[in-house]
Amino acid sequence: MDGIAAYLWVALGGALGSVARFALSNAMVLLTGPAFPWGTLLINVIGSFVISFFGMLTGTGDRFGLPYETRIFVTVGICGGFTTFSSFSLQTVDLMRAGHPGRAAVYMAASVILCLAACALGFLSAAALNNNTGPAHSL
Repeated sequence: MDGIAAYLWVALGGALGSVARFALSNAMVLLTGPAFPWGTLLINVIGSFVISFFGMLTGTGDRFGLPYETRIFVTVGICGGFTTFSSFSLQTVDLMRAGHPGRAAVYMAASVILCLAACALGFLSAAALNNNTGPAHSL
């Protein structure tokens, strides 16, 4: 497969995943209210399940092996657009399965700590540029 076609499959899947994320997130707010991010939690759990289930079932030589294009459409595109947390989850499980629990633990801790720190830094930087410290805005 040429490089451009791969990017187009990922883009199409990403568009579908992003729309699904937005729809499910909004539906969960309507069902449960805005007090807790149930939609994001559900999205991350579903995405983590789908990427690992699909990846393990459809890899080369697996029971339902599928072409590369189909695999990247679902895993990188749909799951990536739906949630990047699914990629983090799969990579952590892969490290553990490969016999590297220490690396998996470092990856988990670094991901959570660094991403939360980056989010806080982004908020503080934008607040400084906006000359305010008002409430955060969610997507």
